[in-house]
Amino acid sequence: MDAIQAIILGIVQGLTEFLPISSTGHLRIVSAFFGWDDPGAAFTAVTQLGTMAAILIFFRHEIVRIVVATLKTLRTDRWHSTDLDAKLGWYIVLGTIPIGIFGLAFKSVIEDGARSLYVIGTALIVFSFVILRAEAAGTQEREIADITPRDGLRIGVYQAMALVPGVSRSGATISGGLFLGFRREDAARYSFLLSIPAVVLSGLLELKDIGDHAHANAGAVPTAIATILAFVVGYATIDFLLKFVARNSIAVFCGYRVAIGALVLLLAGAGAIS
Repeated sequence: MDAIQAIILGIVQGLTEFLPISSTGHLRIVSAFFGWDDPGAAFTAVTQLGTMAAILIFFRHEIVRIVVATLKTLRTDRWHSTDLDAKLGWYIVLGTIPIGIFGLAFKSVIEDGARSLYVIGTALIVFSFVILRAEAAGTQEREIADITPRDGLRIGVYQAMALVPGVSRSGATISGGLFLGFRREDAARYSFLLSIPAVVLSGLLELKDIGDHAHANAGAVPTAIATILAFVVGYATIDFLLKFVARNSIAVFCGYRVAIGALVLLLAGAGAIS
């Protein structure tokens, strides 16, 4: 991977991580369209640390409150605190369990077979209908303060679906929140917070594979360039999406998802991309 590829893929990662269109899928698709090698699961996971840094800075005040409140419950043994920040902290931990279990259980499949263009194209199309259904069924009557342990776990299961490239982590978790009746903006906010443990742990675990040509097609320097750009572009994208979902449905992205998914399947089937 050269610097130009790293710059393009870093921008793609920053733009698509928070929009419900799948950053993992787009890194694979863009590489295929340009005729580049698949950058690899390790590259994807590490560049996500850039967009995760954007989340940590954007939500820094909220994150500090959540961490402090959660740690206080450890000192006082008040596991069932009524404090919202403490509840969010424990529910984020609870919601991370599904993706941790499935991620470890199917690691080899996710890193190899699931990165097939046919899988990605199909997932982009199929999950679009899940998003549409979530928008149609969501009552949007609940606020984040209404969240329960059951909600935290169920949204965590939706997050685990995003292990399949093409599904989209934000699309899955926001849809999960909508199915549970949460307001779209609250579902999006919780989606960002829930992604923190999973993305950080995944990125740190995959750092060892960067530069190892048996596992990755990207070296340390290109990966660093892409990660920095993913942070810069990702920060702007968070602000955009939070403002967007406050007034608009995420279903507007489904047309794009179906179109790009169909194009990928068509070109892959014709042998034009591989």
